[in-house]
Amino acid sequence: MAKEKLHLKVATPDCIKFDNDADMVIMRCITGDMGIMPKHEACSAVLDYGILRIVDDGSEKRMAVFGGMAQVKDDMVTIIANDAQWPEDIDLEQAESLRDSTSRLITEHSEDVEIQKEQVTLRRALVQIEVSAYPLISRTDHSGGSDS
Repeated sequence: MAKEKLHLKVATPDCIKFDNDADMVIMRCITGDMGIMPKHEACSAVLDYGILRIVDDGSEKRMAVFGGMAQVKDDMVTIIANDAQWPEDIDLEQAESLRDSTSRLITEHSEDVEIQKEQVTLRRALVQIEVSAYPLISRTDHSGGSDS
């Protein structure tokens, strides 16, 4: 008997980042992490900056996702993200530099609005740094041949 799968599609304004089957998807939502497996009830969620974990056949791929929406229905997870990056898409040196300069700016600013802007930038850099630590995998591994 074949193992049940769900289908995951991750799209950004620029391209399709992933379009393939998986055993489970774990995504960072504004309310916390949400895990999706086959037969999950239909729902929608607002995505936060965070790591999208794609588990399939005992292996895991990770992608940095920077906000968006997710819809779950009929064993299909559709994610429309503002931006998404695979580890090999991330310039680690640039992300670390951004993290360091943004951390300094947060301590220097006294206005709440400025601090909030810098915190968003800092979160983006931290997610990029964490995702870039995972093994590089070829672009064709992500989508089964679709554009990355």
